[in-house]
Amino acid sequence: MKRLYADEQYPYPVVQCLRELGYDILTVQEAGKSNQRIPDTDLENL
Repeated sequence: MKRLYADEQYPYPVVQCLRELGYDILTVQEAGKSNQRIPDTDLENL
């Protein structure tokens, strides 16, 4: 299963639901990258 990275606009309840279903998902806040205006195209390198 692919790992997922949720940006700042992604609803946290959805993150919780996906985790309950077994998905490996990291939020931008958990990664310490919030409020940095990182373009989506650069996220694959994080």
